[in-house]
Amino acid sequence: MAMYKTIRLLSMISVGCFAQSKDSEFTFLLPAGSSECFFQTAVKNGTMEVEYQVIAGADMDVDFTILSPEGIWLIYESRRSDGLHVVESTVEGDYQICFDNSFSRFSEKVVFFEIIIEGQGGDVGGDDEWAGLGEPDGSLLEYKLEDIKESMDSLYRRLERSRQMQTVLRAFEARDRNLLEDNLWRVSFWSCASMLVMLCVALTQVYTVRKLFDDKRRVCT
Repeated sequence: MAMYKTIRLLSMISVGCFAQSKDSEFTFLLPAGSSECFFQTAVKNGTMEVEYQVIAGADMDVDFTILSPEGIWLIYESRRSDGLHVVESTVEGDYQICFDNSFSRFSEKVVFFEIIIEGQGGDVGGDDEWAGLGEPDGSLLEYKLEDIKESMDSLYRRLERSRQMQTVLRAFEARDRNLLEDNLWRVSFWSCASMLVMLCVALTQVYTVRKLFDDKRRVCT
């Protein structure tokens, strides 16, 4: 029977920090025959994007589910190595994100996942920080405050997207490296086994041939 452990993701990093962040990633070890669940707080009419990858472990696959705050199954995937899902028009509450490895009795998995929350908390710096600044006059080279704010917000979104892509690429690299090292171990093991078998066969053939020409009978003259 699988051991279900529910982990409050907010306590993994710091209280309240994860829920306020628009972009968060996490890598954890999923033991064999167990399930891990995480909770992410969302606001009403927002968007939640979840991407996950199994970067180490035999077969590199897990079961993946997302449950709404009401307990409704929104997404279910069976024995997948990666996936990308977007939950539109979120409701206010805690969404449950679960990874299940109960079908594997011996192999543990290393799982990376990233959560991107949009429509939560406003733009960079918040509108309150801009509200205290008055409209610029003609001495500021006719730049308007809204134009500066829009440019900074656009730059921030582009930088965030670049950082997210780099994080995902690092996860792909880690998975490929683990797969390469595992394949290298298998190739090396079976190569050594094949060489040992060939050596035993060669020694056996030499011994057999020598026995054929080894005549110990005495000849009387």
